[in-house]
Amino acid sequence: MKLFSHKSRPVHMGPYPLEQLPRLDDPTAAQATIGGSRPVEPRAEGTYSAGHAYQLYIDLFNEQRTGEVSEPAPIPDDPTERANNLKAGLYFLDADMVGCGIIPTDAWTASPPDSENTGHHYAVVTLVAHTRIVGRDQPGDEWIDGTRQVNADLRAAELSVLTAGYIRRLGFAATAHTPTATDLDLDRVALQAGVIEAAGGKLLVPYLDGGFSLSVVSTAMEITPDGPLARRSLLASLRSTRSMGWLLGRGGTKARIGRLNGDHRPLHMGRYPMEKIKRVPEATTLIIPDEVKRVPVRAGGFPRAAHGDMGPKFQADVKVFAYKTPQSQTYIQQIASMTPHQDGPVADDVAPGSTDPDHNADALKALAYHLGGDMVGMCEVPEYAWYSHNGKGEEITPRHRYGVVILLDQGYETMEGASGDDWVSGAQSMRAYMRGAQIAGIMAEHLRSLGHSARSHTNRDSEVLHIPLVLEAGLGEMSRIGELVLNPFVGPRFKSVVLTTDMPLTPDLKIDFGLQDFCNKCTKCARECPCGAIPFDDKIMFNGYETWKPDVEKCTKYRLGNLKGSACGRCMKTCPYNIEGVLAERVFLWSAIKLPFTRRWIANLDDKVGKGSINPSKKWWWDLEWKDGRTIEPEKGTNARQLDLGRGRLAERQKVAIYPPEVLPAGDNQGVPVKLVRKEAIERYATAERPAAARKRSAKVARR
Repeated sequence: MKLFSHKSRPVHMGPYPLEQLPRLDDPTAAQATIGGSRPVEPRAEGTYSAGHAYQLYIDLFNEQRTGEVSEPAPIPDDPTERANNLKAGLYFLDADMVGCGIIPTDAWTASPPDSENTGHHYAVVTLVAHTRIVGRDQPGDEWIDGTRQVNADLRAAELSVLTAGYIRRLGFAATAHTPTATDLDLDRVALQAGVIEAAGGKLLVPYLDGGFSLSVVSTAMEITPDGPLARRSLLASLRSTRSMGWLLGRGGTKARIGRLNGDHRPLHMGRYPMEKIKRVPEATTLIIPDEVKRVPVRAGGFPRAAHGDMGPKFQADVKVFAYKTPQSQTYIQQIASMTPHQDGPVADDVAPGSTDPDHNADALKALAYHLGGDMVGMCEVPEYAWYSHNGKGEEITPRHRYGVVILLDQGYETMEGASGDDWVSGAQSMRAYMRGAQIAGIMAEHLRSLGHSARSHTNRDSEVLHIPLVLEAGLGEMSRIGELVLNPFVGPRFKSVVLTTDMPLTPDLKIDFGLQDFCNKCTKCARECPCGAIPFDDKIMFNGYETWKPDVEKCTKYRLGNLKGSACGRCMKTCPYNIEGVLAERVFLWSAIKLPFTRRWIANLDDKVGKGSINPSKKWWWDLEWKDGRTIEPEKGTNARQLDLGRGRLAERQKVAIYPPEVLPAGDNQGVPVKLVRKEAIERYATAERPAAARKRSAKVARR
């Protein structure tokens, strides 16, 4: 449980107080001791280690260490501002520590450096720590033990490759040096950048115990170096790494007291106390399974735009809408490389001990958290959650009974600094989708090696609808935002990835934290939606389920055609459940869950204290657009919305359009536009059945 907020801590400073450590004045000077050994992983490889599943993804990153350099981008000349931008981008990608430095001549493994690295004098160093170990004989140990180093190596490789690709799109040569493919002595460069230090023949990390992985980006971009860490006396070291502020996490850093970071919790339980949320056998919104029709991928908002249903303008926009920044370009490149590996051959024999559903569920959760998932749930996959046809128009036959649903937080800090529909919005989505594809891909490969069929379902290629499965897996309730399940601890601020399998699993029960009543009393997302796509009105029945049905046509067109940003996440940004997770917020969260009479007051208080406004101290990215193969200044500027408290007046004239399954394009309709008839769609919404009537009707049917 965090005691102190990090609202005023700039993102580039990271989660650890590295700024408190003394450094050598000369950034080119080296410590007296250069060599040393790293800490080793304390546990040997488990019986059925998942280590084999990593190599494919490490290889995918290693294949993209270098690439073409784009034309120079309009970025600041200040080397410090450049360094801060790169550091913040790596912390956005979940690096544990980042440092910048001058590359020593003796750090190159080939002298002189090969032609690809000529002129690379500057380094950006990333450190990724091993995942935590809590006790012995924990669920998933037999899969996880012995993989903590390769797990950190994978993440370090990912971060360096993504950062090098970003720098090249800014117009500067850059090469990623990963733990398994490098032209540099990574330890030497990390010492120079002040990320690690040498003492007593060992390489140590300030503020962290245990093992770690390193990666480096060498670049010709001039950046301000941090410089090596200076020698500290034992007393000075204790003052900096054992101070009361650091112990408690004052100033917004991670606390030294691990319990405050959730380090005491068993790995399979994750860091969020979902076990404290009320569990219920049925969802808090009505679902009549017999009335829910399966739909094709072709019927989604973005596929409809891609097929020309919304006209030629949006058909063109769909190709770039979320990828039109240099960051997003690097992420989508990685997603594309992973897509062919979402499925694969299954081992002939089922591994002993892999048929206990309780053990399997806990072990899979532990593995997902180990790999970087933020929240995990299990469910049985209803038939209606399978698409009827895939993106190619081919029929889909449901083939797996169980689903593993993993949520990826899009990042509170970045969301704080954004408007929700500016130039970082697409990068937030693509970062989460990329990480999810990696996690589910590794998990699916491991399950197949144990003799269980498994497939990952990503944003790029999914055979299942994610929203009903997030609901079924007990990770949230349906919200006013409509086609989005909201979680009590991260709100709507996540993306999902799904793994389906025939491995026996124990499903999680669904949850009830009072959201239906809260959303009834709060219309903030509807008020702040830039295109008025979220209804102020009550819920309706749509395709057999109860929902605040959004106007998908409006939402899709705004996200595709947003000229002052990349995509949109304005509803996520302004939702009262988009919280940081500090102790003070937990009081209001508890009240919203346990005390229904406080919900309207809490929703109003959210506005009064300015929640959902832009926090300037968290704005770390440059507003840049990727267009025609180069990075430019946005031609139309940047959205910088603050709260619009008077916009609720739109409720009186809002018109919402809905397109139920019977009017959607056929699943095998490929390339033939099907026009959206908006006038008829608005009439359908106005005359849609209400949930109360559907409950009465379904109750009568049940009594017959």
